[in-house]
Amino acid sequence: MLRLVEVFFFPLFLSFFLSFSGLCAFSPSLDSCFLALPASTVKGSVLLYNVMELQSHCEIDAHRAPLAAIVLSSNGMYIATASEQGTIIRVHLVSDASKSYSFRRGTYPSNIFSLSFGPSMQLPDILVATSSSGSLHVFSMGFAINQRKSSSILGSIIPDSVADALDPTHHQVLQCAVTAGVKSNSVIRKVDKVVADSSTSEIVSCKATISIITYNGYFQEYSLSIHQQNDPVWTLEHEFNLLTVISDNAISL
Repeated sequence: MLRLVEVFFFPLFLSFFLSFSGLCAFSPSLDSCFLALPASTVKGSVLLYNVMELQSHCEIDAHRAPLAAIVLSSNGMYIATASEQGTIIRVHLVSDASKSYSFRRGTYPSNIFSLSFGPSMQLPDILVATSSSGSLHVFSMGFAINQRKSSSILGSIIPDSVADALDPTHHQVLQCAVTAGVKSNSVIRKVDKVVADSSTSEIVSCKATISIITYNGYFQEYSLSIHQQNDPVWTLEHEFNLLTVISDNAISL
């Protein structure tokens, strides 16, 4: 059986690609199939390449500092980025390179180890991030549950787009989800939402299932439940030491 393998070479971007230890992202959608690569080693610019048309799509100046993490939504609609500073995560619309969301992860710098969009092919619901602090961060994109309204003076004078990104209903954090300093990757397995009734699209509750795997061999699965009347609830559903599981299976064989 013969198999055709096509290899594409990007000589202009190869030096950047190697400098970032292979940092890249890919969207598998046939309609919006993009490859994202760092476009600079001194600032947080990202180059989007249209894989189907074999041409550059756009370049986005997302951050002042060099990039540390990139992810594309599975449908190629959004790209999320984080810089080496790790305090701000930005989401841009790929079609016109416009900024859609700007989320503050924290005040102090931290290394962002992973970014992951929700599994929805229509519109990503949430974005998750893991960092060197050991915390798991969840940012809501496609919805917001009105748990409480900010009445601060600051909230009344800053633009709505900025206030939304800084509002606690858009950001949930689980402290010490994994060991601090240990690299980790996260993925959103599913998102279940409940609406008030069939005549409205108001979301009254949401449950997200998030899996994390760490470089020291641990697998964890958390569920995050957000309700209109209650504070968010994190639950550790499963936890395994994969190194121990593999060793036990090898012995039994």
